[in-house]
Amino acid sequence: MKKFALFIAALGLTVVFLKDAFAGPPFNNLEGVGGVAFNPLAYLAEGESDFKIGDQDIIGKPRFGIWYVNLPDAKIDWTATGIADTLFKRLEISYGYENIAWEDHPTFHKNNLGAKLLLLEENSFNTELVPAFSIGTIYKTTGNKALRKAGLNALRASGQDWYAVATKTITQLPVPVIVSGGVLSTQEYVTGVLGFSNKRKLTGFANIDLVLPRGFVIGYEFKQGARFSAVQNANYWDVHLAWMPNKDLTLIAAYADTGDYAGSTRQGLGKGFVLSAQYAF
Repeated sequence: MKKFALFIAALGLTVVFLKDAFAGPPFNNLEGVGGVAFNPLAYLAEGESDFKIGDQDIIGKPRFGIWYVNLPDAKIDWTATGIADTLFKRLEISYGYENIAWEDHPTFHKNNLGAKLLLLEENSFNTELVPAFSIGTIYKTTGNKALRKAGLNALRASGQDWYAVATKTITQLPVPVIVSGGVLSTQEYVTGVLGFSNKRKLTGFANIDLVLPRGFVIGYEFKQGARFSAVQNANYWDVHLAWMPNKDLTLIAAYADTGDYAGSTRQGLGKGFVLSAQYAF
C-alpha cells in the first residue's frame, strides 16, 4: 500500500504541474520504452521539437510515464517510472526503473536502458499501406543480491532484449485502429525481474487499440512467454483503457494477467489491476 500511496502522490503532481504536451500512444511502457504496457510500438516516444538546426529536428521533448501494478495472488506491489527522448526523429533513447516489492521475498530493483531505431516511417513511398517499422534493444539489470537471497544463484543479473516491430494506424474504419506486432529475442525470466538465462528464445507480441471519441483509447495487448529449460515464462495479456483529458496528459487503467502464480508449469505472477499516468513534455 505504501507503493500505491507514492503512485497517487506522483499522479497528483503530474496533473498539477505538467502542461503543453502531446498525449496518447506510444506510452512509456513498464520498461520505459515507447509502447503500451508490456510491448514496444514502432512509433517513437517523442514530444514536440526541443532543438532544431534549420528545418532539421535534432532533439525532441521527452515523454515520461509512471506505473503501479498490484498482483494480489503473489502479493506484489510493482512500481515503475520511465522516460524516453527522440533524436533526429529516428532514434529513441529510453530509461526505465522498476521496484518490485514482493511479500516474503527480497525487493527487486530493475533497470532498463533502451534504444529504438525507426527504419521505415508510416505511409512511406506515398502509400497508406506501409506500417512504421522499428528495431530496438533493451539492456536490463536486476538486483544481484536479491537473486541470491531468493535462491536463484544459477541466473544472471543482466541480459539484453532485441526486437523488431511494425505498427500501423488504420484510418479507413469508423474509428482509427492501431495495430502492432513484432518478434522479441530475449533472455528474461519474468521480464528480467527474476534474472536472465545464458540462452535466447524468440517470441512474439501484438497490440490492438481503438481510438475512440472524447480522448479515449481502448485496447488489448499480448506477449508470448519465453520457454527455457529451467523456467517457462507464462504468456502475458492485458486489456486497457486510456483517457486523454487534454493534450497534456494520459491516464491509463488496465487489467493484466501474467499467468497462474501457483500450480502451473509456466512461471507467472497472477492477475491484477494497473494504473498509469503519462506525460509528453
